[in-house]
Amino acid sequence: MTYFFKFFILCTFISLHSCKVNYSFSGASVDSNLKTISISSFQNFASLAPPTLSLSLTEALRNIISSQSSLKMVTRGGDLSLEGKIVGYSTNPLAIQATGSNGQNSAALTRLTITVQVKFTNSKDEKQNFDQNFVQFADFNSSSNLTDEESRLIKIIEEKLTQDIFNRCFSNW
Repeated sequence: MTYFFKFFILCTFISLHSCKVNYSFSGASVDSNLKTISISSFQNFASLAPPTLSLSLTEALRNIISSQSSLKMVTRGGDLSLEGKIVGYSTNPLAIQATGSNGQNSAALTRLTITVQVKFTNSKDEKQNFDQNFVQFADFNSSSNLTDEESRLIKIIEEKLTQDIFNRCFSNW
């Protein structure tokens, strides 16, 4: 091999070795300097929310971050920190329909809405910190009872909320 060709191969190797690209199917981009995350239990400040919502939402958030990033969970003092609270839990009629011969209106659909306030802290880059509300909902037929539908609806809403929070924290696009 000629000197030029050896030099070219060496430069190519050095160039490729010095470039570091993180690929992820989730769209997450986690800085390689960040190794740990601490997620505090979400507190429930919504008077109508079931008491188990706090724990299930916190666990759902921990699960999505564990499965879609390489960050290690620590109890406190992580490179990244998430804390939050449930600040809203409400049902509202959605689609009004006329019923009966007396013409009284009733709701055909009802919407369950959950609002959480999340504080994200990045100890390595303060520009990425945020304190933001996230709102998600799921609709159910008004002829059903909320108590019968609640656990199914909460699971749907938790999936949406945790994906929104994850995307806000880790998808820089």
